[in-house]
Order: sequence, then structure tokens, then C-alpha cells
Amino acid sequence: MDVAIGLLGLLTVLLEGSSGQGVYAPPTVRIVHSGLACNIEEERYSERVYTIREGETLELTCLVTGHPRPQIRWTKTAGSASDRFQDSSVFNETLRISNIQRHQGGRYYCKAENGLGSPAIKSIRVDVYYLDDPIVTVHQSIGEAKEQFYYERTVFLRCVANSNPPVRYSWRRGQEVLLQGSDKGVEIYEPFFTQGETKILKLKNLRPQDYANYSCIASVRNVCSIPDKMVSFRLSNKTASPSIKLLVDDPIVVNPGEAITLVCVTTGGEPAPSLTWVRSAGILPEKTVLNGGTLTIPAITSEDAGTYSCIANNNVGNPAKKSTNIIVRALKKGRFWITPDPYHKDDNIQIGREVKISCQVEAIPSEELTFSWFKNGRPLRSSERMVITQTDPDVSPGTTNLDIIDLKFTDFGTYTCVASLKGGGISDISIDVNISSSTVPPNLTVPQEKSPLVTREGDTIELQCQVTGKPKPIILWSRADKEVAMPDGAMQTESYDGILRIVNVSREMTGTYRCQTSQYNGFNVKPREALVQLIVQYPPAVEPTFLEIRQGQGRSITMSCRVLRAYPTRVLTYEWRLGSKLLRTGQFDVQDSTEYTVGSLSRDSYGIYNCNIINEAGAGRCSFLVTGKAYAPEFYYDTYNPLWQNRPRVYSYSLQWTQMNPDAVDRILAYRLGIRQIRATSIAGPEVSMGNTAGQQRWWEQEITVNGNIQKGELITYNLTELIKPEAYEVRLTPITRFGEGDSTIRVIKYSAPVNPHLREFHCGFEDGNICLFTQDDTDNFDWTKQSTATRDTKYTPNTGPNADRTGSKEGFYMYIETSRPRLEGEKARLVSPVFSVAPKNPYGATNTAYCFSFYYHMYGQHIGSLNVYLRLKGQTAIENPLWSSSGNKGQHWNQARVNINPPTSFQLIFEGIRGPGIEGDIAIDDVSIVEGECMKSDQPANNLRSGAVGTLAHIRLIPVIILMSVLSHQR
Repeated sequence: MDVAIGLLGLLTVLLEGSSGQGVYAPPTVRIVHSGLACNIEEERYSERVYTIREGETLELTCLVTGHPRPQIRWTKTAGSASDRFQDSSVFNETLRISNIQRHQGGRYYCKAENGLGSPAIKSIRVDVYYLDDPIVTVHQSIGEAKEQFYYERTVFLRCVANSNPPVRYSWRRGQEVLLQGSDKGVEIYEPFFTQGETKILKLKNLRPQDYANYSCIASVRNVCSIPDKMVSFRLSNKTASPSIKLLVDDPIVVNPGEAITLVCVTTGGEPAPSLTWVRSAGILPEKTVLNGGTLTIPAITSEDAGTYSCIANNNVGNPAKKSTNIIVRALKKGRFWITPDPYHKDDNIQIGREVKISCQVEAIPSEELTFSWFKNGRPLRSSERMVITQTDPDVSPGTTNLDIIDLKFTDFGTYTCVASLKGGGISDISIDVNISSSTVPPNLTVPQEKSPLVTREGDTIELQCQVTGKPKPIILWSRADKEVAMPDGAMQTESYDGILRIVNVSREMTGTYRCQTSQYNGFNVKPREALVQLIVQYPPAVEPTFLEIRQGQGRSITMSCRVLRAYPTRVLTYEWRLGSKLLRTGQFDVQDSTEYTVGSLSRDSYGIYNCNIINEAGAGRCSFLVTGKAYAPEFYYDTYNPLWQNRPRVYSYSLQWTQMNPDAVDRILAYRLGIRQIRATSIAGPEVSMGNTAGQQRWWEQEITVNGNIQKGELITYNLTELIKPEAYEVRLTPITRFGEGDSTIRVIKYSAPVNPHLREFHCGFEDGNICLFTQDDTDNFDWTKQSTATRDTKYTPNTGPNADRTGSKEGFYMYIETSRPRLEGEKARLVSPVFSVAPKNPYGATNTAYCFSFYYHMYGQHIGSLNVYLRLKGQTAIENPLWSSSGNKGQHWNQARVNINPPTSFQLIFEGIRGPGIEGDIAIDDVSIVEGECMKSDQPANNLRSGAVGTLAHIRLIPVIILMSVLSHQR
């Protein structure tokens, strides 16, 4: 390895808490944002709002604590509908949405859970800002239209634009700005029901000067840097609403394959209307060709039929619309049926009785349908004994009947009905029906060997009903249980040969199936029915299908395999195997499970145990992986940036973890630690390179010996030294027992600002994207804002706020409170630091460690309010100890404040800015630092006491504590 990585051989175990839980803790969560949020003046009430411009990138980060490391899931709720993302980022700490759209606004929730306590949930509302192009429409008073549409009439110009936040409108006539009251002939108002989305310009009793160019300007006041948008309309004495006409018939009846052209022309309208074609049944066919008002459909099909409408619009009055219906001629689905004499109960055809032949087709258009009857190829006309009728379309559309009265032997023969459309161009449908002494009604039977049918799951099976009679009708298959669907999902399946073929039979298909005759292509008599029973055999379903059992050598285990269901259920046998070695066999009597016990595990008895439970259809298998592997360790993440011995070119890392289920297997003898350097840009990927070396960097490994037993919840610490700044490293940790290696766990460690778990030094100039993990307080009135002089709004308030950051750089960043409207006097903005952890108490002596907390502040302006700093201790969130306070104008320069603190436990610092009586009251802070040791009095600026700061050098000594800076409890 080209880079020196020192693995300091100091293993420390810290046992925290009680009841064997140690550092295990339920999750907590908070949301921070980076992304492209807008800095705008908006009343936020008490909820957190992230405002972003449409098309920008949303980035929300969910910061969690809790051990084991909580699992994270992002969800979004808008109203009552929950939107779960398809993106993989839903399970990441950072949720990133590129090119965000308006419909993606709403409340976003981050949920963290680790199996301890209740899940932690936080939310933030995302407000997406946008402004669409405005549209002007022109309307006239109802009932006042004359030949000249707007001559001496009242006219309304309506301006509409979709936006968020609500749009503000302004009107111009030429270059003249129109205001309410500036012209007696003009009235400007908003309809109350539009909620600010519409602005109407009313021109009362048109005057010559009212014929002009009108402009509507839509504005959202440059929020999110969204520019104003404008639309113009020229009003003249020729302005008129559109009118059109179609140069086609209605309806249009065509044959399939023909090309159809629809022509729509404008007959009026100023300005010239635009023409569009729409289809009532949905979108236009893909093959449609549009050329202005002309629509052409080449090679039309039945699917292209429907109502087509031409719409003309010029934003004056209401759009004009004309429609026509396209009918594509077609003949399909020809069927027949024979009805015996209805006055006799006999279903057979007999000489001397009546018989009726019916013929049916589907025709479009139905009014063009004609039927012709033939007997043995010769035309047949209606007579007293041969009566031809057509059924009422409302009862049975497309149906013709031939009634043969007093059937004679000479009437036997082949009768043909031919269906055709009057216009031609469509092939006729011809249906033949044979009437003879052999024409008999159907009968259904099931072959003896075909019910019940026994098959196995996955096979292909054919269910058969034999149909006799002449002609043979269509057979309808269904389940005997009428509420259960057929295997293909339909409630009924047609068969022309009486056979139902089922592919890939499943156990759910077991049951009784009904076959019955249809009236179609047969006799119109009471349906004949038969039943077929299908029995599907399947191998036993068992549980568990797979189970991993971890246990140490010399201990016993018992494995149990249970039958859930099987068919047939009789003759069930079982066998237990270790690998290929047969251990035991047997047969089930009344029990539904079998067990196998290993009294004392040895190295030879580890492996995969299989229990096979067998019936005629096959076998079900329970598999048990018996292993002595130790469970994976769980890295401890709840210490912020655990860095120590911070030096110019290298850094060190205090790696911490607990052991999952340490008592489940044999005692852990050691850990194998692997580490390899990765590029900062490749942290997310497993294949990484280091420096200029091509390919994947090899692991650098070392064993860490463990003495004694590890307890559940013990926090184990191992110090990594000589890590190169600012490189990141991948760390792999594997427990080792006498069985061998256990499960590994991997994490990435990376260098960041030195916010130490055992605090020695912290510096923050607010230059990085996450502002050193400072967060906005949810309980305040407004937020602190990150800004530099080079990027601030050009409309900033003069005579207040800094001209550069603390170092004098106009590109450098600082945090400040913006006191312009809508801020009110006394409102508060609170900025909360990350949690700083102090070292655990030293059991060998009582020492107190003080820290020097310092920062720079800028308070310039005639309306300056107050800046307060508080200390909040872990476990005392309701109590905040005042550290420092200052009020009033301090001049156009940065001042430094220093405070000595002696925290007994983990702590946070809170900066509170309070708005003064006016807008010239911006307060800024920069370069916050915490350094071990008391503040040096000789470094105190001479003018600090005159600056009005209260307690610039204060000594805050809370409860005397012992702080151990070298991480050492007891060595294993």
C-alpha cells in the first residue's frame, strides 16, 4: 500500500447504560436541506418550509441517530394520497430530485427505525414556485353582440396565469400603466371565486381611445428569481370571436382501407383563429396527417371510427366547435340457431310441426344490413309456409328468422342466409343450416375415464365433454362455483370441440367444472349440462423452507419441519440428511411435523441439514444451515465526526462498534480489520482506485485480539492513525471464533471538519454546504440565512449588515438574520449547533477541562435588536443556560466574543437573533470556534468591554466533571 496507515493497537471497550442494552438506542431523526432552496421573505409560521424553483434540484438529508444504525425511508404525502418513489434514493439518507416539477411539491417524511422503540418521523413541506405564461381572453356583455362585435359595448379582458405563489397582475394600454381610478372608462378587479388567479380589465362603453394594444404583466415579485412574464392583445373595431364550418357530411360512412379527409375552414374571427382537431374517444390515430384545418386518415380501420371535432380559438369569446361522426362499415360474428315448435315440449324436429331458423350478424351501420335466404342454392321468398321476418333491433339486433310452417319431407335441405350491406364494398357473410331427418338436438356426456381427472401441479390437462347431435353447438365451460373464474381469468370459455385444455395446472384449479351447450350454431332449447371433477396433486408445502441456526460447539440444537398442506395427504414419509448422508427416515401418522436433534455440536456436525417430506406428487424440503459463524458487528455512528489527534496532513479516527448477539456462538477471539483507501468521488462504489493506481486497491489487514467475553451493548473502540487528508477509507470488520471467520460489516470513513466526539477543537466559517451541521430551530419565527456579499440579493437593505465576511472576503460566507418585511419586532431566529460530546469520566482522578468558545459578530444598523447565546446540555433540552448577550448598533465592523465553558456532558450552542424595531437591523455571525483550554486574557480585544457586549469573557462552570481526552477505559 503506497499510503501509510497506522493501525494503533489500542482496543478500548466502553460499557454504557444498564440492563445489558449498552449503547443501543431508539432512532431520532432531523431533516436538513442543501439543494437549490430560494432565499425569500415568507411567513413560515411554525412549520418548516423548503421553497424551490421549478426545474431546480431538491436535496433533503435525513440525519439520524440510534444504534443499531436505523434504516431510512422517504415518503411523500399530498392530501390523502401517498406517493412512494420509484427512485432508489428513497432508502438513502439524502433524497435528491433533479428538475423538480410542481406536482412534486408537498410534505416529505423521513422515517427511521431500528427495531428499538417507535420509528422516528420528521417532515418538511416543499413548496415549488413557478410562473406560467399568462393568457388574455376577451369577452363581451351577454346578449349585446351586434354585427360589429365591440362597437359601443362593454368589453372584458381576462388575464390568467398559473403560478405559485399567487400572481400579481398589472395592465398597460400601449405604454400607459392602467390603475383602478386612473381612467373613468376602465375598471380593474378580481373575481372573488378565482382566488387571485385572474385579473379582469373592464372597458365600459368602448371609446375610440380604447382600441389599442393591451399588455398583461404577470409577476410573482421575483421570488426564486422568477422573472415577470407579459402577454399582449390588440383590440380593434374588427375584433370578433371565431366561426367555422366543416366541408364534409355528417355522418361520414366509409369502407375499411379507404382514406378519409376532413376539411375545416374559418368563416370569421379577428385575430385569425387557430384550428385544432380532437377525437371524442381519446387521442387522434397515430397515422393521422394534419395540415392546418385539414385532417387526413389513410387506410381507415374500425378502430378509427368515432366523433371528430374541429375547434377554433382566438381568445375572443368562446371557442367555435363543429363535429362529424365517422362510421366504418363492417360485418362480423355470423351465428345461427334452430328453434323447434314452441307449442310442443318435444325438442326434436318433426314432420307436420313448425321449425324456425334464426340467423344473426353484427353490422355497422345497422340500417344498411340486408338478409337473403336460399334453399339448396336457390333464392327463397317469403310465403304462407316459408315466413321470412326480421327481429326487432331493440330485442335482438341484426337477426333474421325463417319460419317453416307445417314441416314436410320436401322441406328438408340446406338453408342459407346471406348478410350484406347495401352500399357494397364489404364481403358478405353466408351461414348454412342443414334441416333433415338427422337434425337432432344435442346431448352431453362425459367419458367414464375422464371424471374425476387426477393430474399433478405443472402438467397440461384436457377436460372433455362429448357432444352428440346435429348440428354440434358451441360448448361453454365454467366453474361449478359460479363466483370462481376460469384458469384464463374469464368467467366462461367457449369450445367448438367440447375440450377444455389447461396448461401449467396449479392447485387452485382443483374443483368441479361445468360444460353446457350454447344455443349458438345449435338448437335453441334448454342447455344440456355435464360436470367434470379435476383433482390436482401437489407435493407437500413445508415450513421453514430455509432457516439459519447459529450455535457454538458443544451445544445442542433441535430442528423442526412442519407440513402446511399437501395432496394427497396420506402416505407422507420423511428423511433427514446432512449433505448426502442419510440421518433418519420415518412416516407420518397423525402428526404434521418431524424433529431432529443434535446433542453436542462439533466441527463435523456443522453444515446444511435437509428434511424431505414426500408424497406421490413429489417432495417438500426444509433446509437448515447450522453454523458457528459469529454475527456481524454493528458500527456506532452516533458520534459526530470521531476525529482525534488532528494534524496538518494526517488525521486519526476513533472507530467504534458493538457486537450483534455476542452470546449466540463461541466467544469472539479476535477481529480482523481491513482498510483500503478510496477516492472521495468514488465513495458510493465498491470498485475504487487510489491515487494514480489503476484498478481496485487491495485490503490492508490486521488482527485485533480480544481478551474475555464481550457483553451485549459494549462499545468497542479501535483507533486508526496516520490517515491521509482528505482521503476517505473503506473499513471492513470481521469477528473470529474457533469456528473461523464470522459475518463482516463495512463502512466508509472520511475526513470532514474536526467536530470531535471527544471534543478538543472545532472551527466553523460556514463555508461548506452543510454549514458545519448547524440546524435551524423548529420553534422560532424565522431562519438564519447563509450568505456572502458576492451572492447577496441586489435589493438588499442598505445601512445594515456586513460588507464582507470576518476575513474581509466578499466571496466568504457568514450567517445572518434578514429583518426586512414581513419580519416584526421581537421575532426570533435560532441557529442550533451539532451535539458536541465530551470524553467519559476518568475513573482514576478528578480533572476539569475547560473550553474556550469564541465567535465573531456584526451588529450594524439603527434598528439592531439583540444577539443571545445559550448552552443546552444533553438530557436538559428544556433548560438553556445564558452564555452571552449583546444589543444595539455596534458599528460597521466585526467584533469577537469569547466565553469559557465547562460542560459536564454532551452539549449544544444556540445563537438567537431578535429583530429590532425596523428593517435596518441585520445581525451576522462568523468563524465560530471551540478550543480545549481557557480563553487567554491577553488575546482579548481592548474594545470589547466598550462594545456593549455582556460578558465577553465569561466563565461558565456548571457541574464539576471529569473529562478524559484519550479514549481509554480498560484494555482487553
